[in-house]
Amino acid sequence: MSQSDEFYKNVLDNLFEGVYFVDAECKITYWNRGAEEISGYTRDEVVGRRCFEQILIHTDEQGNLLCKTGCPLAAVIKDGIPREVEVYLYHKEGYRVPVRIRAQPLCDEDGNVIGAVEVFNDNSVFVATRHRIHELQYAADRDALTNIGNRRFSEANLVAALHAYHQLAEPFAVLLIDVDEFKLINDTYGHIVGDQMLKLVADTLQYSIRTSDYVGRWGGEEFLVILYNVNAQQIMAIAEKLRHLVEQNSLITEKGEIGVTISIGGTLSRPDDTVRSILERADASLYQSKGEGKNRCTIM
Repeated sequence: MSQSDEFYKNVLDNLFEGVYFVDAECKITYWNRGAEEISGYTRDEVVGRRCFEQILIHTDEQGNLLCKTGCPLAAVIKDGIPREVEVYLYHKEGYRVPVRIRAQPLCDEDGNVIGAVEVFNDNSVFVATRHRIHELQYAADRDALTNIGNRRFSEANLVAALHAYHQLAEPFAVLLIDVDEFKLINDTYGHIVGDQMLKLVADTLQYSIRTSDYVGRWGGEEFLVILYNVNAQQIMAIAEKLRHLVEQNSLITEKGEIGVTISIGGTLSRPDDTVRSILERADASLYQSKGEGKNRCTIM
């Protein structure tokens, strides 16, 4: 490596953004430190492999695998047109991270596309929100396993949302989310794997909701999400997005790869609602999702 090449490599390695290069066959030829930090994968683990070989596995908001339906990097290599898009990448620990990616073609002296470079970074609004949540949630309000709000903090957020609705007519919705077949996971693989699965689901939900919304652990394998300023159509769209993103995840263990799905029940706030009434409707919707086969959303 020449002195000039070493200089540019050091510059790229000290960027906060993730940067990686691929050749015309999408084989990774360079992976910087920023990419290591954001994805969890080290340079030695990815260089020489194709990016779709169980590494980043980009999905859109609906959970569609872009490697199969519209990889921006492959498209850039094909037509030489730069692209910028917001996607979710697969972190080494199993959860999804929202990122903005920018892909540019790499050309030889004759202008022929010989590869591409992708720059990606954690969406700043999500990062800022996570910092704010960590500052506001004291240890007493945080679930020790998942590091999201515990039941007490979730109830406080629900009471505040209901108060704002009654005072300011700001509509909100509640989603109750249950991990499907969780007892079977515990019985088959043990409680340590069960705990890891709960953390995977919690991380996916936390990174996938809007910055204005809230997610907490309701108890056991249940989670509560509060969606602010939504209508009935938006509730179903968001719920389906969360369901798809969780379904695309899996936990890698010594006993193999374990998939996971969730069932969701939701409801929109009503003028005469109390905390009890809105939770009862959400719970009834969740019960319906479970009864109709699981891995589905029901909005009441």
